[in-house]
Amino acid sequence: MATFAVTGTASGMGAASAAALNAAGHTVIGVDLRDAEIIADLGTAEGREKAVKEILAISGGVLDGIAAVAGVGPNLPEAADVMSINYFGPVVLLNELRPALEKSGAGRAVVITSNSATTVPLIDDHLVELALAGDESAAREHARAAAEAMPAEVREMAPSISAYASSKFALARWVRRTSVTPEWARRGVLLNAIAPGAVLTPLMLGSTGKTADHDPDSFPTPMPLGVFGRPEDIAFWVHQFLKPEARFTAGAILYVDGGTDAAMRPDAQPTAMTF
Repeated sequence: MATFAVTGTASGMGAASAAALNAAGHTVIGVDLRDAEIIADLGTAEGREKAVKEILAISGGVLDGIAAVAGVGPNLPEAADVMSINYFGPVVLLNELRPALEKSGAGRAVVITSNSATTVPLIDDHLVELALAGDESAAREHARAAAEAMPAEVREMAPSISAYASSKFALARWVRRTSVTPEWARRGVLLNAIAPGAVLTPLMLGSTGKTADHDPDSFPTPMPLGVFGRPEDIAFWVHQFLKPEARFTAGAILYVDGGTDAAMRPDAQPTAMTF
C-alpha cells in the first residue's frame, strides 16, 4: 500500500480525500491546523518548514503522492493571508517534497485550485505574476492594497474575492508550467490539478453565508446539474490522480464543478494554436 501526504484533512475535501485513501488501505499523513497527524500553518514559512520536516520523518523520505487540498475562501478578511495559504503554501510544500515523490518511482501530486479562477472576473494580473515569480512579500503587500481599494460593497460581501480568484488562477498556471519541466515530468513525478465549483464544504458555506440546504438554482453562478457537489465528489478524483496507473496525465486541470465553467465559458476550451 502507498503513503500519501494530504493537507487540509480536518474538514471538507481534505477530510474526504483522506477518508477515501484510508478506505483503500493506504497510509495518510494529514496536515492541518487541528485534528491532523501534523499540526502546521501552511500560510507561514515556519509552518511549511515544520510540515515538510515532519512529513519526511513519518514517511521515511519516500512519498507515493501528495494531495494539496488546504485552502481558504474569499470571506477571509486578510487578502495577504489568502495568497500565502492558497498559493505559496502548496507551491512550497510540493517543491520541497518533490524529491520524496521521485524516490517512490511513481510519484503523483494533485492540487486543488478552483473554477473561480475562470468564472470570477476579478483576476489581478499583477498579483498573479508576483505569485508566479515567487515573491511572497510583494504578493502579500499588493493583495492587501488591492483589497483595500475595492468598492465597499464588494469588501463587505467577500473582502478577499480578488485575491482568492487570483491565487487559484496562479496556482493552476503554476501546475501547467511546472508539470512539464524535466525535474517533474522526466523523473516520473506527475502533477495535475482539480478545479472544484460549488461543493458543500465549510469553506463554501462560510464564503457564501448560506446553509447546506439552499437552492442551487439561486446560486450566483449557473448550476447545470441542479445540485451542489459534495466533498466525496472531489475525493474520488483526488484518488484517481494519485494512482500509479495515472501514468500519462500531466498538467491537466480537471473541472469538477457540475458544469459551471462549461456553462459560463462554453467556447473557452479547446482553443486553437495560433502563429
